[in-house]
Order: sequence, then structure tokens, then C-alpha cells
Amino acid sequence: MKGLLFIFLILVIVSHSLCARITPTAEYGGGGSTFDVSKYGAIGDGNSDDTEAFLKAWQEVCASQDNPTLIIPKNKTFFLQPLRFQGPCKCATLKVELSGTIIAPKNMEDWKWAEDKETAWIRFEGINGLVVNGEGQINGQGAPWWKEYPNDESKRPSAINFVGCEGLTISNLTHYDSPRNHMGISSCKEVSISNLKMIAPDDSPNTDGIDIAHSSNIIIKDSTFTTGDDCVAINTGSSFINITGVFCGPGHGISVGSLGKNGEQAEVEEIYVKNCTFTGTSNGARIKTWEGGNGYARKITYEDIEFIEVKNPIIIDQRYNPKIYNDDGKGVAVSDVTFRNLHGTSIKDPIQLKCEPTISCINIVLDNINITRIDKGKSHMLYTN
Repeated sequence: MKGLLFIFLILVIVSHSLCARITPTAEYGGGGSTFDVSKYGAIGDGNSDDTEAFLKAWQEVCASQDNPTLIIPKNKTFFLQPLRFQGPCKCATLKVELSGTIIAPKNMEDWKWAEDKETAWIRFEGINGLVVNGEGQINGQGAPWWKEYPNDESKRPSAINFVGCEGLTISNLTHYDSPRNHMGISSCKEVSISNLKMIAPDDSPNTDGIDIAHSSNIIIKDSTFTTGDDCVAINTGSSFINITGVFCGPGHGISVGSLGKNGEQAEVEEIYVKNCTFTGTSNGARIKTWEGGNGYARKITYEDIEFIEVKNPIIIDQRYNPKIYNDDGKGVAVSDVTFRNLHGTSIKDPIQLKCEPTISCINIVLDNINITRIDKGKSHMLYTN
């Protein structure tokens, strides 16, 4: 009897170890348990509310220790109300395979929020080793929100937020028409994002592609952002962000900030943007901070960038909102910034450095810059300090 008990304990330990050793970047062909939302009552006709079926399936996925996969099948459209996929989960790695389409409520009045109203339509929280991929589509149906609240993004939800997720992998998805930013990454570590498409009209307000905050060790690569605001916005608490092979436009560029709003403390460092193309954007390589803020934005590099008819290709703006400018000597310190091997065409002056009088900009390097105005007007480097 003691021998059998010993063998049983060994099997339990081995089983747990196999689960724990799976890495976030592992391949998933054939192994592990699968949980198809259709088996939990999801209809997928684009009209029936499939929210509860998704949550039932998620509960079993999250409780599984067998390398689980949540299946959202192709050739179906699943209508979802705001929902939260909550961790922590049992296994060290789990997957969401999105092959079909998920859509938000079409009309604002049809959204059914929980009592603790979320700021996102779909939220993944506290899930380590999460892999979200597939050839599916995500449609936030944002048009009514843009019309109702064109100047108040705080009243519009994001499409998808990832909060407190470590070892996160996101790939191969297409996002349309978020009411606000398409994806938020907050308080996450070790994140790999690739082969995404994010699409919204160029006049849709605040429809950023990806917003990052309080997160570190993030890779974004080989993706296309065609939106009405920043393709990627890097906000406070962010460090070691690597963005490469991104096509941006229309939109507002790849921005560090805005930082320091309402006197807030900003901390951003080790940002590297390489081999990206900006087409018809209002800005390109941009750092933007508010007057009266605190903290720093430092060790930032934009390298090997192409601009095609970009309004403001290179811009540092420490006076992001001049309407509330106050010359009190406070500001977010911007330092150790390199722009290297940047070329293409601009609509306005290629380089604008708008530095706060007291804090200033320190150690800004411009190396091999070749940007031509399309109107053949004389180009200037605008510098104010």
C-alpha cells in the first residue's frame, strides 16, 4: 500500500512539473485539452448573446492542468457583451485560439455592463503564460461611441485590455473599429506581439492601436496599424519596449506619451523603434509631455525609419497642451534620445524640438537624417527652448 501511495505521489509531481515547464512560446499542435465555446452553448450567428457560454468554457480552461486551449471556431460570428477572463489559472500556459469573429454590441444602449463597470469590452486579467492567436477578427463596433463622445475618450471603452499578465503572446489577429484604443497592455511583463492588423477610419477619435503602461520587456513586430490616433503609445511605467517592422498610417505615429498630465510622475526608459514605415501620418517619431509634469523619458531610439508624406516626422514636444502652459520650471525630463537613419518626405518641417525652457531636452542625437518636404519648400529644424 505504501508503494502504491509513493507511485501516486510521484505521478502527481511529474504531472505538475510537465505543466509548469511549458513555455509561453511553445507550439501547440495536437497536445492538451481543447474547450470549444460551441460545446458550451455559443451559437455564433452574430445575434445571439454568447457571453455566458464563453465564460463557462473559460472556467474549465482556467481550471485545467492539461495545456488547455479555448477554441473560438471559424465561420461563425459570436456576439459578446463586456466580459472578463480572470486568472490566475492552474496551468503555466494556456491558449485562446480565435479562428472566428467576435463582435461587440452595435448600439451603445445595448451594452450591458457589470456593476463594477469595466473600461474595456474584453479584459484578460492575472493570467500568466497566455497565448492568444488565430486568423480571426475582433470588431468593437465603435462608430456610435465616436459620434456620441468625439471629444471625451474617458466615456468610451477600449476593445481589449490585458492586465497583470506575464509571459503573454498575441499574434495573427485583425482588430476593427474599437470605441477607444484597440488594445491595452497594463502591468504586464515579457510580452510578444506580432502579425496584428488594427483598422479604424483616420478620423475616428483616440482609436490607438496599442497602448502600453506600467509594463516591461515588450516586443511588437511585423504588424500594421491603420487608425485614427497613435499606432503605438508608450505611457508611464514602461521600459524595455522593442518595436520593429511596423507599418503605421494613417494615424498619429509611434509615440512616447503623453506623459506628465495633471502633474503626474512619468517614468519611461529603454525604448527602441526600428525598421518601421510611416505613411500619411500626422506624426512619426514623437515624444510628448505635458507642462507641470514630473519624472523622465530617457534612453529612446528611433532607427532605420521611412516617412512617406508625414506631417511631423520627428517631434519632441514638451509643451503638449499649450492652452494650460505654466512656466513654473516643472516638466518631464527628456534625455538620451537618438534619431538615426531616418529618411523620406514630410509635409511640414521635418524636425521639431519644442523643449520646455527650464527642464530642456538633453543629449538629443540626430544622425543621418534625410527628409525632404514634398512642396519643395525650404526645410528647417524648429527648435524652441
